[in-house]
Amino acid sequence: MADPAIALSGPSGSSAAAILLMLLAEDEAAQVLGRLDPDEVQQLGHAMFGVADVSEEQVDEVLDQFVDRARERTTIGFAADGQIRTMMERALGAERAENMLARITPPTRQAALDSLKWMDAKTIATLVEGEHPQIAALVLAHLDPPIAADVLQQLDEDAQADIVYRVATLGPVSAEALDDLERLLLRQVNKGSGHGNAPKRGGATEAAKIVNGTRTNVEQRVIRQLAKLDKGLARQIEDEMFVFDNLSALSEKDLGALLRSIDNEILIIALKGCEANLRNRMFGCMSSRAAQSIQDEMAERGPMRLAEVQESQKQVLAIARRLAEAGTISLGGKGEDYV
Repeated sequence: MADPAIALSGPSGSSAAAILLMLLAEDEAAQVLGRLDPDEVQQLGHAMFGVADVSEEQVDEVLDQFVDRARERTTIGFAADGQIRTMMERALGAERAENMLARITPPTRQAALDSLKWMDAKTIATLVEGEHPQIAALVLAHLDPPIAADVLQQLDEDAQADIVYRVATLGPVSAEALDDLERLLLRQVNKGSGHGNAPKRGGATEAAKIVNGTRTNVEQRVIRQLAKLDKGLARQIEDEMFVFDNLSALSEKDLGALLRSIDNEILIIALKGCEANLRNRMFGCMSSRAAQSIQDEMAERGPMRLAEVQESQKQVLAIARRLAEAGTISLGGKGEDYV
C-alpha cells in the first residue's frame, strides 16, 4: 500500500498524490486517507476531482516518480506498532505482552488530541461544557486560534475570562490533566488510551491569539474580567494582541486624531521601526511641513536601539488604547454585530 508521506512529497504535489490514490482500490485509498490530517484530506479531495481526464503518459510519469522515491525508503516502520504487538504476544502471551507494552510503548496520547482537528467549534464547546476550566483551557490550547476563539465565544460568558487566564498560565501540563482530557475525548471519538509526557502548551501569546479571534464585545469583556484576575497578565495579553503595525487598520480620521495626541519625540523614535506603508500613511495624515520635519529628524538621529524603539511604540499603543476606551477613535480590524 502506498505510503502517504511518499505520495504527498512528489514534485507534482497533490495532483500526483491524487493520481496515485485513484489508481488504488477503494479500500486501500481509504486506508491512506485515514492516515492524513483534515487539511490534507481536503486538499487531496479537490485534487482528485481535477485529475479525472489525466492522460496515460501523465499516469506513467507519476508512477515513475513514485517508484523512484519508494526505492529510497524502507517499510520497516510501516504499521510497526501492530507488528511489534503481534511479536510480543506470540513470545510472551497476551497478558505479559500487554504489561511489557505498557512500559515501552512511546507516547500515543497525541492521537487523541489530534481528534480535535476533526470536530467543529460547536461540538468542542459542547464537549468541554461543564468540565473543569483547566480542561477547557487545555482543549483550547491544542486548537488553532481561530477555532479556539469560536469555541470560547460559545462557552458560558462568566467562565470565558477564567479559561483565557488558564490558557495564558498553562505551562507544563500534568499527567493527571492529560488523562482527564483523554478520557473526555475518548467519550467523543472512541480512541484508545495512551501514555504521555507533559507537553508545554498555552502562554500569553496563545491566549492573545484566541482572544484576538473573538468579536470585539467579547474581547473587551474578557480583558476586563481578566484584569480582575491578574492585571499584569491582562496587560501582557493586550500587548500581544495589538502591535504597532495594527495601527494600519485605523481610518485616516482616527489615525490623524491619534497622531495629534502623540508627542513628536515619541513619534520620531516609534516610526524608526515600523513598516514603510504605515509610516507613509502617518505622514499622509500630517501637513507636508510636519511630515518633512519628522523625516528630517529621523534621518539626523541615525540608527537607534531596538529596545528604545519598542518602548516608544508601546507608548503610542497605550495612547491609542486610551483614546479608543474614551470613544475618540476606533481601533477597528474586526467585524461588528449590528441590530
